Amino acid sequence: MSGAHLLVLEGDGIGPEIVAGTRTVLDTCDAAFGLGLSFETAEIGFAAHRSVGTTIPDPVIAAARGADGVILGPVSHNEYPPVAEGGLNPSGVLRKALDLYANIRPALTPEGLGGSARAVDLVTVRENTEGFYADRNMFEGPGEFRPDPDLALAIRKISRRACRRIAEAAFALAEARPARHVTAVHKANVLRISDGLFLEECRAVSEAHPAIAYDEVLMDAMAAHLVRDAGRYDVIVTTNMYGDILSDLAAELSGSLGLAGSLNAGEEHAMAQAQHGSAPDIAGQGRANPVSLIASAAMLLDWLAQRGTLPAGAEAAAAIRAGIAAAIAEPGTRTPDLGGTGTTTALAQAVAGYVADTAPRTGG
Repeated sequence: MSGAHLLVLEGDGIGPEIVAGTRTVLDTCDAAFGLGLSFETAEIGFAAHRSVGTTIPDPVIAAARGADGVILGPVSHNEYPPVAEGGLNPSGVLRKALDLYANIRPALTPEGLGGSARAVDLVTVRENTEGFYADRNMFEGPGEFRPDPDLALAIRKISRRACRRIAEAAFALAEARPARHVTAVHKANVLRISDGLFLEECRAVSEAHPAIAYDEVLMDAMAAHLVRDAGRYDVIVTTNMYGDILSDLAAELSGSLGLAGSLNAGEEHAMAQAQHGSAPDIAGQGRANPVSLIASAAMLLDWLAQRGTLPAGAEAAAAIRAGIAAAIAEPGTRTPDLGGTGTTTALAQAVAGYVADTAPRTGG
């Protein structure tokens, strides 16, 4: 019998609200497509720190390893206490613990929203386990240190293995897209050794995929090119920090960061995570846009379908995406960040309602 067990982590700020909206949509998909989903919840973030003194308890990491997938609400890690006092970034910890090496971030201009000069349809494939993000670079101990009061150092790690597998993930994704084009973004003109190693692996993988167009662009030039015409790009592959920056830029150019899905994927695990932060300034007001996390959950269903864990997952994911497009086409359903008057709950219910009205009744 098919089915999937998902660990749900609400996070901080608007996390509980957008997670609740995502659950509304997933519960509807479960009934409409007979997915056989089951859910487990656990505390992270400030709630966990108050309870047990750490923002990401060891039992939560164990539960994530045992689940078929994870849904992670946004976290306020910048406001956490020091790491020595339990203030770990749950996102970074889970990415490292589950070896979620590929962060897949689509940017797609939705129909009916307006506001974009040119249509955007690209995907950033971001290496997720090393690079400039020092919290992911060490087996033990921090990747940043301060030898004296006036000097701070950080270690950037670039490994051949990580570069090879993120390049392979990008080319595999490009194989399934109409444009079939990969662009590697780098700064090898100054980071000649480390970004040079990244490009070595991208070029090697490119040679194994002759049907996929391949080019390379400097990081600073890429930022300018995206602003000028993001529609010319298809799949962007890059290292950790570059990918974080460029994917946010692409998402905003495509319509809104609040619409941008994000999947952290590895060989054995995957985690759906909204691309944006926890927005504590609007928490509890019913104004938060749940679409980014809902779209991320759809990506998780696709990943589970590709693995054979959830045969109807791809069909359910397609229904979610169609529901999102239908819901945000209506100004009365859109949340205020999209220029609408809707609420978090109303937008999620509109997506769920579309799924319920259009999907075949195979379950529930």
